[in-house]
Amino acid sequence: MLTRREFLATVPATAVFATAAAKPGAPFAGTLCLFSKHLPEMDCRRLGRAVHGGGFGGIDLTVRRGGHVPPDRAAAELPAAAQAIRGAGLALPMITTELLSASDANAVPILATAGKLGISFFKPGYYKYGFVDVRRELDTAGVELRSLAELGKQHGIQVGYHNHAGYLGAPVWDTARILDALDARWAGYYFDICHATTEGGDAGWKIALLLAAPRIKMVAIKDFYWEKTSKGWKARMCPLGEGMVDWKGYWNILAASGFAGPVSLHLEYDISGRGSTLEDNTLAAAERDLAFLKARVHEAYEGAPKPASRGATP
Repeated sequence: MLTRREFLATVPATAVFATAAAKPGAPFAGTLCLFSKHLPEMDCRRLGRAVHGGGFGGIDLTVRRGGHVPPDRAAAELPAAAQAIRGAGLALPMITTELLSASDANAVPILATAGKLGISFFKPGYYKYGFVDVRRELDTAGVELRSLAELGKQHGIQVGYHNHAGYLGAPVWDTARILDALDARWAGYYFDICHATTEGGDAGWKIALLLAAPRIKMVAIKDFYWEKTSKGWKARMCPLGEGMVDWKGYWNILAASGFAGPVSLHLEYDISGRGSTLEDNTLAAAERDLAFLKARVHEAYEGAPKPASRGATP
């Protein structure tokens, strides 16, 4: 495990961790959220009550096509959604969008409304590799992401780019040169350890994490393992602790860095259970993963391990 002093020695003095607030040995100060994508049929009032009842501190709200708030209705519907979620006793620290440029017709209404509501972070959409001229593709994406970061700054909301396998920036060093040129106060990473492990294997995830750590805004949480199928090797998503992610190593590095931003739990695996509805089973799965997540966070930040709800730490 890196100490905080050792971690800070690996980054430039000017690269201030955007959400650093944690002190060594102090409890995690960020918010453990559930990604609202997994309960699409619930309105925000029901969503807030259910997620609060499951032990979460907040919600990562979808503001995109098919999400809880349609992007072209953000100015009208996001305030009511935020009121319902916060009225249930939850925080709303971040939203998930599909914005790719400040020129998007929905960009100003979404970010202006979110900023007025005190929502601190947003996830943009995904840029795609054309696999023709990767350098040019990165340059083009960099121009668009810069425009979003500048628009976010105008409205007081920070952008965190998601390192999602299969899209531009999946290997974090691709987007590092883009983000290094942007104001660290307003642009950084939405770091996904699952996809970093998918892309980076044994040590690649650690290299990517240390590269991104000084500018991580928020993190996505999910797990996976490689499965051989008739169509070749595929990444199979699974409950936390049952896959390949090195959760102990991951949270130790985040704790050493002082990360204190939002954490968004994703349930991308097939969910089954004894509940009467898919929603019941989803909430039960979320609570099980949350118990595992809380144990890993607690032991990394406070140094006093608690038993997890299932599985062993890799």
